[in-house]
Amino acid sequence: MTDGDDETPTEATDDEESATDASSEITAESLDERLDTAEEKLDAAETEADLDEAEETLDSIAADLEAAELPEPEDEEEESPQEELESRLSDLRDELESQRGPYAEDVAENVEEAKTKIDETRWTDRGEGEIAEAVESFLDTVAEIFEEDDESGAVVDAAVSTGDKSDLVSALDAVVKTVKSASLDADEDEETIAALLEATETLQSDLEDAQEWDDLETREQLEAEGFYDVLGHYKDYPPEWSALKEHEKRGNVEMVLLALDSLQSDFMEEHCLEAITRMNDARAFDAMHQRAQKRDKPSIRALGKMGSGALDAVETLVDYVDTDKDPALQKVTFKALGEIGSEEATQPLADKLVMDNDNVRPHAARALGLIGDARAVDPLTDTLEDDASPNVRASAAWALRQIGTEKALKAVADHTDDNSFIVQHEVDRAKQALEATTPTA
Repeated sequence: MTDGDDETPTEATDDEESATDASSEITAESLDERLDTAEEKLDAAETEADLDEAEETLDSIAADLEAAELPEPEDEEEESPQEELESRLSDLRDELESQRGPYAEDVAENVEEAKTKIDETRWTDRGEGEIAEAVESFLDTVAEIFEEDDESGAVVDAAVSTGDKSDLVSALDAVVKTVKSASLDADEDEETIAALLEATETLQSDLEDAQEWDDLETREQLEAEGFYDVLGHYKDYPPEWSALKEHEKRGNVEMVLLALDSLQSDFMEEHCLEAITRMNDARAFDAMHQRAQKRDKPSIRALGKMGSGALDAVETLVDYVDTDKDPALQKVTFKALGEIGSEEATQPLADKLVMDNDNVRPHAARALGLIGDARAVDPLTDTLEDDASPNVRASAAWALRQIGTEKALKAVADHTDDNSFIVQHEVDRAKQALEATTPTA
């Protein structure tokens, strides 16, 4: 053998390993070990240079992984070593990117987005004042940040003079130039960059909060539809609420629905739905049914108040009877089905008399009482006799009284050994009802 053949080869580092003969030398185990080493480097990285080194290591591993001919598993459903390693490599690359920065480029990008927002948005008079104030505050903050960062030597040569859009955009453009010319380093100027990013996020938030012209379109639409015509000299704040109450008083359900559809406000949505529920107007059925299909509880409540006018919603509501993980939805659904009164809901509700939640079972019983279907007498009687909860037994007794057949009333009247006061109250009322229906001699 020639000189050197007997020498022990030196162990190659990650970056020195080549993909030239990877197919014959590289194994899944060796690649996995190298990924372990890369992960340790990534965890220990403190500077951009450290991250660059970690990225070079990952690039080397990726090259070898691509060149390697790793065996495929015998089981086709089992994930191959190639796929497992590629997945782990991808996760480490994602982790590396998450550790990078922040960068001055991110600051400039955020300011550019703010410039676009200001320039392309139509603002109200109030909004113009708000965005001018937001930009002025941002400029002051940026100036303070650079004054504290003496090493950058940057001076913010930007100011708001007229307050119009072009003036504001020019001021922000000056900030972008200042940030770029400051040559901020991701490691050495990390705190400065982070402070600038926070300032840009505040600016963007303030711009989002400023009043745009589109914010007024809804009010203008309502005004064109005559929504505000009912307002007198006295009005509550906001005027939409005052108009809503007047439309409810006058039975103008179409105006209430218009407000519900137009006003993007949780406050007004709540009051519109409450008004529709109180109005009990079947003209609101389609709108309420559409919302109910998204499990909207106030709309389901409104459907219940429509009674037989909401029969077309029964199929939708019956689908919610078995939503045991959402007791609040079950309660409002049970009551609505009871108020609508469709016997189609009798069996699904009767099945819930034996559900685990004793806070929901009473609602199932009462819903059956509201429906009044005599087929519910037997399951309600079983509940009255066997349920461990006094509230459930009392609800079953109440439901039987509402059904009101002789069999139903006798089932309650004969239940005399119950030690619960609320159940005995129902027993006494059932006895009175039976006596009232028994002809005197």
